[in-house]
Amino acid sequence: MSVDVRYAAFGGLTAILLFGTLYSVAYDTYLDTSDPALTHLPHHLHATHYFANKANIINSYFIKRAWGWTSAAFLTLWLTSPPRKRTAHRVVKWGVETAIWLVFTSWFFGPALLERLTAASGGECTATLPSGAVFTVPYEFCLTRTAISQETHPFLFVGPSLWVPDDRFPVVPRLRKGHDVSGHVFLLTMSVLFLVDQIRPSLYARKWSLPHACAVVFNIVLIAIWFFAISTTSVYFHTPFEKFTGYLLGAAGYIVTLLY
Repeated sequence: MSVDVRYAAFGGLTAILLFGTLYSVAYDTYLDTSDPALTHLPHHLHATHYFANKANIINSYFIKRAWGWTSAAFLTLWLTSPPRKRTAHRVVKWGVETAIWLVFTSWFFGPALLERLTAASGGECTATLPSGAVFTVPYEFCLTRTAISQETHPFLFVGPSLWVPDDRFPVVPRLRKGHDVSGHVFLLTMSVLFLVDQIRPSLYARKWSLPHACAVVFNIVLIAIWFFAISTTSVYFHTPFEKFTGYLLGAAGYIVTLLY
């Protein structure tokens, strides 16, 4: 019976992502985030579709802090569980997932793995000026996330097309082109599968304490938000293949915890 809950979550994730991706292709609703000529511009549907705007509440307050929210949900669930279910094994699983999150999104002996994948697949370190002009700079500027300007790095700005007033600087170069794996899909997929796995013992318990009941509700609400966030991401952002690879990596990140 417990396995069915995980299968249901996995099936739901797959269906939502597949439908949203097909919809984005059929109705041209997605933004190619690896195209340097487009990424600095507002989404072409931002004026009519609220969730196509990156400043929407789900993206600003939840997705950008997704692993923080997921960790908080897990810890409240674990801390309020009965002693026999408050095992170190569950904490180890959370630690493994946290390490996977860090390695893919923040640091892996230098750049994160997702960043390394973009670079290895043909990514270029590019800077976008306020005028919309895009030019390539050496990779180390993306590696160190160094802000550049005419004052600090004049040798990078050659030619009149790259001149802008000093008050319009600095700019931070970003990796573009290449294969930009959807970090949102990766993290949301891993978060949903992990939380569903952790909430299983509680769903089949005969009774809950009041604090644990509140923790269960918190987890269920957050899982619902993550499902909705996956649907908006699948419709509005990244190419189909970038979403697919993010989904595979997220599922793989969760499967790793089954080995412990």
